[in-house]
Amino acid sequence: MTLVQPADTRLAASVDRSIQLIQTGKAAGSTCSPDLAKGPWEFDAGPVAYGPGSSMGDVIPTGSPRQGALPESYKTASDAELHDRIRAAKATLGERVVVLGHFYQRDEVVEHADFVGDSFQLANAALTRPDAEAIVFCGVHFMAETADLLSTPDQAVILPNLAAGCSMADMADEESVEACWAELEDVYGDLTATDAAGRVPVIPVTYMNSSAALKGFVGRHGGLVCTSSNARTVLEWAFERGQRVLFFPDQHLGRNTAKALGVPLEQMPMWNPRRALGGSSADELLDARVILWHGFCSVHRRFTVDQIAQARIDHPGVQVIVHPECPMPVVDAADAAGSTDFIVKAIQAAPAGSTFAIGTEINLVQRLAAEYPQHEIFCLDPVVCPCSTMYRIHPGYLAWVLEELVAGRVVNRITVSDEVAEPARVALERMLAAKPPASVAPVDSGRDAPADAPRSTVEA
Repeated sequence: MTLVQPADTRLAASVDRSIQLIQTGKAAGSTCSPDLAKGPWEFDAGPVAYGPGSSMGDVIPTGSPRQGALPESYKTASDAELHDRIRAAKATLGERVVVLGHFYQRDEVVEHADFVGDSFQLANAALTRPDAEAIVFCGVHFMAETADLLSTPDQAVILPNLAAGCSMADMADEESVEACWAELEDVYGDLTATDAAGRVPVIPVTYMNSSAALKGFVGRHGGLVCTSSNARTVLEWAFERGQRVLFFPDQHLGRNTAKALGVPLEQMPMWNPRRALGGSSADELLDARVILWHGFCSVHRRFTVDQIAQARIDHPGVQVIVHPECPMPVVDAADAAGSTDFIVKAIQAAPAGSTFAIGTEINLVQRLAAEYPQHEIFCLDPVVCPCSTMYRIHPGYLAWVLEELVAGRVVNRITVSDEVAEPARVALERMLAAKPPASVAPVDSGRDAPADAPRSTVEA
């Protein structure tokens, strides 16, 4: 697999370069924060926050991980010097290290990745390198945890910047979910008791974008994990075993998926952890089919029906494709919704000259636009506003952790305790076992794609 793009393509795809040009007045456009033009290390020593970008207004939990000071030489080095240092360190380490890059990473990081894809695909890709002593995950905290769950005990999983969290994942914490479970037991009675059809009162389902602790929670309580590609299959699996589903942390993926399965909106109450019974009555919870956690992705919440309407005015014949983490009205107004694999396959299959407005993270959209110049591809949101936490990973941090490995030091290691890891792996195994029949496999399912598939065909 060729990972390094030609220089002209890489520059065209670079969101960071676009931000710098906009902020210096050398290019038209706007960003959601002028701070995006700064080095992410400028926020490491400040107040604990997600940083500039789509999640900058989200409330970060107390005690969230902080990144220590990055050595000055990495902050002052030129882009060319950092790239040379990264390449040299990787050459020295050889098969001892594997670098994983999430689709939403800046291009300046992605070009050094050995595998590029979504969190679960990347964690599985690392399994193809069993001799690697270190797995450097250029993504966010929950992704590194998943990699640690699936890697061997001898492998060190490294997150280049510990401040790279995920505001959606943080919206559902273990304490709040445990409290919710206890309240549901007050409403439903024994949560392990089955009805005449052999179903328990409720099955917990967590999106991959959640902490290892929550994956462990669903594993202990008969539930499983889902991705954006297999959420429908997972809900079908859960409905066979439970009268209803508790879905967290992303309300929009849960609502959009359940609606597509025919679940009425009135049977999808929202659970707000700050309210008694989540803000619903006991009768509403008894009538529920899917209980949606009050969580969301701030990247995908930026997309609106008005943006879709404007895209159709400005670009007659445009195909609007959005991610299922978008709000329901946006999904309903789009031509299609699906995972990154779905989006990419739609672009690949389209005749030359097609026009696409894409509702997902800007780094991926600009990369697709550069990789498929035969089409016109643009982000549905005209404001450049990348994922705040993916933005915290920079080539400077990647060079630092790699050169520390060359020196024999492991920094920023992410580990999951055995107590959490065992049930979390059970939840992941249940997800893998919940496969749709081959004859009805959804077109956007990328779960069974080869782990080393080209970037443009790996699920996100």
